[in-house]
Amino acid sequence: MPRYIPSPRNDGAQGAQGAHAPYGAIGAIGAIVANASHGSDPGVSSVTGLGMPPSPPVESCMTRCLVVDDDAEIRRSLDEYLQKFSVAVSTAGDGREMRRQMATQVFDVVVLDLMLPDENGLTLCQWIQQHHPSVPVIMLTAHGDPISRVLGLEMGADDYLSKPFEPRELVARIHAIRRRARRGENEAQTRREFRFEGWAFDRLLRQLVSPQQVVVPLSSAEFRLLSALVERPGRVLSREQLIELTRAPGVEVNDRSVDLTISRLRQKLGDSPKEPRLIRTMRGEGYLFDAQVQA
Repeated sequence: MPRYIPSPRNDGAQGAQGAHAPYGAIGAIGAIVANASHGSDPGVSSVTGLGMPPSPPVESCMTRCLVVDDDAEIRRSLDEYLQKFSVAVSTAGDGREMRRQMATQVFDVVVLDLMLPDENGLTLCQWIQQHHPSVPVIMLTAHGDPISRVLGLEMGADDYLSKPFEPRELVARIHAIRRRARRGENEAQTRREFRFEGWAFDRLLRQLVSPQQVVVPLSSAEFRLLSALVERPGRVLSREQLIELTRAPGVEVNDRSVDLTISRLRQKLGDSPKEPRLIRTMRGEGYLFDAQVQA
C-alpha cells in the first residue's frame, strides 16, 4: 500500500497516517514525479515498487487544465506530472486568480480544491457552472467527507477525488472526462440546424432565416461567430475565447474585429444595441448568447 507524504500544513500526528489529514499532499506525487524525471518507467511507482496499470493512449491534442489549489507544492507537482500525459497545466492559488484565468483562457477541465483561502470551492464550482457550463470540474475533497462530495456533485462537479490521491488516477479521470466531452462536442459540431427565438440557423447552407422566413445573409466572420455562440448558449465567452473559436486560415482576428462582428450580428438578429437580448455584453468578461437553442 503506498505511503502518502503529508503536506507541510498538517502536523505530525495527522500526517503520519495521511488518510486523517483532510488536505494532506496528494499521494506519493513527489516520488512519482522524481521517478519519471529520471527516465524510469512512469508505469512503476517508486513508492510501492509495484507495476501500475498501463497508460491510456495519449490524447491527440493537449488537454488544457486549470489546477486551483492554495498549496504551491501540489500545484508545482501536478504541473510537472500532468504534462507527461499531454495535459497543459495552468495554476491558480485562489478563487480570484481562477476567475481571472478563466476570463482570458479556454480550459477543457478544472481541478478544483474544496478549501481555498478566499472562497469555498463549492461556491466556485457553482460560479463555473453559471459562467462556463461546458467546462467540467473535478473536485478535490477531504478523505472521508461524503457530505462535501455530494454537495459538489449536486452543484455541478463532474467528478471528485479524495485527498491524498495517486496522481495517475487524476490523469485517468481527466482523460475520461475529455473523452465524454469530445463526444458531446462532436455531436454539436455535426449538427446542421439550430433554432432559437424563432430563428433557424443552417450551417450546411450557411443560412440564417428570420422568424418571418426571410433569409439573412452572413459574412464568413459572422457565420463563424454565430456558430461559436449557438454551440455554447448560456456560457460567457471572453474576446480571447471567441478569437480562438473563430480562427480561420489566413484570417487575422483580434478584439476589435470580434466587437465589430458582434455588432453586425446584433443588427441582423434585430437585437437592440443599447439593451441586447440575444447577445448580451457581460461587462469585464465577454459576451453571452442568452437563448434556448434547439438542434
